[in-house]
Amino acid sequence: MAASEDKRAGIGKVHIGTMGWSYPFWIGDFYPVGLKPAAFLTEYAKHFDSVELDNTFYRIPSANATDAWKEQTPDGFLFSAKFPRVITHVKMLRDCRREVDMFISRMAQLQNKLGPLLLQFPSSFAPKHFSLLQEFLPTLPKGLRYAVEARNKGLLTEKLHNLLRENGIALVLVGQPVLEEQLTADFVYVRWQGDRTKVNGTLGKAEVDRAEDTEEWATQIRNILNRKEIFGYFSKYYSGYPPQDAKQLLNLLQ
Repeated sequence: MAASEDKRAGIGKVHIGTMGWSYPFWIGDFYPVGLKPAAFLTEYAKHFDSVELDNTFYRIPSANATDAWKEQTPDGFLFSAKFPRVITHVKMLRDCRREVDMFISRMAQLQNKLGPLLLQFPSSFAPKHFSLLQEFLPTLPKGLRYAVEARNKGLLTEKLHNLLRENGIALVLVGQPVLEEQLTADFVYVRWQGDRTKVNGTLGKAEVDRAEDTEEWATQIRNILNRKEIFGYFSKYYSGYPPQDAKQLLNLLQ
């Protein structure tokens, strides 16, 4: 069942999907045999109402690419997108206004199909860099949704929670229980990443049983769904087969 059929009344809407869609190893189960890669996104959007763009992390998409994504998906579909790594990993928020403006301009072409924009920081982005966040976040254009993923655990403090809350930015939840102090915006952003040292992710099938974990997450999401809009995306390293993970969670949330 498509996620778009599972919308809740009021603020409590849930958008569950996968990190990316361009995977030929999904052919034969999720994608029909013989389907050409150019048609993958259209087929994907028959099952889920949102996707996290991973390719934007490697380069700012062209205007043509962004327009094509918009045209290939139905009304109500939402694209979340990672900020390019040149901003978060290479320049670490320093002297990157040109890249930020260009990225946001391209993503704005999606119009009402634009979901949250994700700032994913490397573990080397440490507490000593906190002042860069303080300076950068208030400069982001208003009217869009942003989420921050901090991979350095030293950053995950009340200080960060307060900064994100002040700017209406969501703290990305990655495999941890949902705690009230981590809910820093009017939406929640969850990323189920898994363990790439244990899961191949390219076999086109589930490699580990994550049913129990997914049920636990469904319970947690139900507890906040009446207050928050939920965005959540599965990596190929979670169970090895993200379409199954996403469908399983949506079914549990019915």
